[in-house]
Amino acid sequence: MNILFDTHVVLDVLLKRLPHAPTAARLFAAVEHRFLTGFVAATTMTTIFYLAEKVAGASQARQDIRRLLTLFTVAPVNRPVLDDALQGQFADYDDAVLHEAARHIGAEGIVTRNGGDFTAATLRIYTPDELLAIIRLLTPSP
Repeated sequence: MNILFDTHVVLDVLLKRLPHAPTAARLFAAVEHRFLTGFVAATTMTTIFYLAEKVAGASQARQDIRRLLTLFTVAPVNRPVLDDALQGQFADYDDAVLHEAARHIGAEGIVTRNGGDFTAATLRIYTPDELLAIIRLLTPSP
């Protein structure tokens, strides 16, 4: 299952934002154990670095980016993605860009806590809890 992670879900883990961090961390673990293939948009990486640097400093921000680059596949944000995002019906261009980046790489869905931002989506939108429940159903118990 190919899933693009919304920036906020990634930030939940990196910034240990409660009460969301534990569920988001389980999704990271599912990517690490290859129960699903996780993607982040290229723009997410720059946003993460910017915010992590402000909160924890440049050294920690670089460590966070290195960790994310080993765990996730980066969905390109190129001219076709940006053009298609302009054509969409999204209220927020950033959300449209995430959606189109996911669509262009063939993702099956997006995991986000902000489902209301993706009402114009043509892809399946999952909350972290929904996606975690699906993964539990699809993976064998030890």
